[in-house]
Amino acid sequence: MPRAPLPDEEDEDEVLEYLAERGGMKHLRVRRRADLLTLESGPASDPVRHARLRRVTVHYWTLECATHTGRWEKTGCRGPLPMVLGVLTSELGWVLAPVV
Repeated sequence: MPRAPLPDEEDEDEVLEYLAERGGMKHLRVRRRADLLTLESGPASDPVRHARLRRVTVHYWTLECATHTGRWEKTGCRGPLPMVLGVLTSELGWVLAPVV
């Protein structure tokens, strides 16, 4: 089975635009690596990881959230990027809260 295309700059921009439209999320940035888009905050040398979006097919993504220990936990959310972002911001918004 062919691999899904890797996330590109357009995917990264889509996530940033989505977060900007919701407000209160200016502390977040997106890092792209392999098949992942990671939402993080804090200093680049010691980032706080909040959530990550994994591209599994051309149109489908999965959502994983960081635990308090820094491990990644699968959420079971799978779908198009806007739907996954909607679940993240509406049902799991606490994951994106700034860490003080």
